[in-house]
Amino acid sequence: MKLVRYGAPGKEKPGLIDDEGKLRDLSRKAKDIDGATLAASELAKLRKLDPNKLPVVKGRPRLGPCVATPPKFIAIGLNYVDHAKESGNPIPEYPVVFFKAETCIVGANDDIMLPPESTHTDWEVELGVVIGKTARYVDKKDALKHVAGYCIVNDVSEREYQLRAATASDRSDRGWSRPTSSRIRRTSTCGSMSTVCANRLGTRGP
Repeated sequence: MKLVRYGAPGKEKPGLIDDEGKLRDLSRKAKDIDGATLAASELAKLRKLDPNKLPVVKGRPRLGPCVATPPKFIAIGLNYVDHAKESGNPIPEYPVVFFKAETCIVGANDDIMLPPESTHTDWEVELGVVIGKTARYVDKKDALKHVAGYCIVNDVSEREYQLRAATASDRSDRGWSRPTSSRIRRTSTCGSMSTVCANRLGTRGP
């Protein structure tokens, strides 16, 4: 099961991509791909659907962000050893956690907005983890119980702003959290994080 949202910005519909790569309309079965739909009980209902009975969407419509109106976008900086080394930063003892504004999220192939005087716009391919239910102080052994799925994020940063900003807060706000600075790709169902395919969000389950 590969879940997508397709259509014009602000008017996206929920969809499903079948095993043959055909886009199917899911709007009669789900209002949107949002927090309610990503609850475990609702995902279980979608998995029982026969994709062949869903209408085929004609043409090649725009693919929007795979999750509608996420309340939080939490990012981890310097999350790869090689990235820390190439940027000349020490490997952090603890995760570098920061928030990005929801306005940074755009569709898979949407244009991005470059900041004024941009000279070092950079991008990274990241694994996005979609949380499907409220999680507070969760033990490591229970972490995956809160994961609804996964997606691929094209994370865009302005390195010049990051390196020259006066404070760590400003460095994050200006370098990472700009409008359209995170492209999010489409979705798919996978059994675990290790089986996630590029460009898709994997919901947990068969």
